[in-house]
Amino acid sequence: MLIVCGVGDCLLGSSIHWSQTAAETSASLSVEISSYVLLAKLSSSPTAEDLGYASGIVRWLTTQQNQYGGFSSTQDTVVALQALSLYSSLVFSPEGSSTVTVQTPSSQLTFDVNPDNKLLYQEKMLQNVTGKYSLEVKGTACASVQISLRYNTPPPIDASSLSLEVKPQSDSSGKITKVTLSLLSQYNGKDASTNMVILDIAFLSGFIPDPQSLKNLERAQLVDRVEHKDGHVVVYLSEVRPISSSEQDMMTDNLLIKLSLTKGVPVNHSLVLLQQIPVQNLKPAVIALYDYYQPSDRAEREYIAANQ
Repeated sequence: MLIVCGVGDCLLGSSIHWSQTAAETSASLSVEISSYVLLAKLSSSPTAEDLGYASGIVRWLTTQQNQYGGFSSTQDTVVALQALSLYSSLVFSPEGSSTVTVQTPSSQLTFDVNPDNKLLYQEKMLQNVTGKYSLEVKGTACASVQISLRYNTPPPIDASSLSLEVKPQSDSSGKITKVTLSLLSQYNGKDASTNMVILDIAFLSGFIPDPQSLKNLERAQLVDRVEHKDGHVVVYLSEVRPISSSEQDMMTDNLLIKLSLTKGVPVNHSLVLLQQIPVQNLKPAVIALYDYYQPSDRAEREYIAANQ
């Protein structure tokens, strides 16, 4: 799929972006940080020099967009689109036209970008994907061109830096069957700690969380907040620390950074589920642990009541 959209100004020069660490592991976090820098740069009467500098940030941000115009997560998408919209409003010009010609292995595709359609999304499907492509632009308007290619690859063995252990313990001695989930989360990646991590606990069919157990979970180690919705308990794991002196040198405000699991340090949590409705042939449920900014970095485990 080939996508062309008109934009207000050409992005010249090299791209610019920021990351939390030198060894970046989360493109989503880099998108969010860079977007905040762009917003700060453009929020107070930017000069022509500021706009030129900002174009380097915009160049990098546009390379991170997916084929739908979004980014890796809801949070980075909201901030990035706000920053890109502000930049576009400052550099937009209704004048100018261009013709974008794409030479594919089997045919030639042409897109016209002019004052009547420069804000419209144009898309054409590629019939023969494999091969060499060339692109030529003629005119005075600038256009953003993106090629989207989808393919499948087998997952690498032990690719995740997160690990999760689940030990369910069933108790049917009382009037209501209870299942106590003992959860052990651990990070074993190359960084000292993770970003915010999500622990998503799906319930067994017919079970609900014990209210007191939920309250205890909200006060547990590293728990920022807990949400109960749609047959899941979603636990946000993070802790807040001040930014370091080296990080302060790059920023004008005294900010706080949310971190989560420390490398090699196991974190334990528990949740009690109560059987509300007996269900025959009960199927296992899934618990997932994943990086909020990089959901592909995840660990999943199935569980079921011991006596089912």
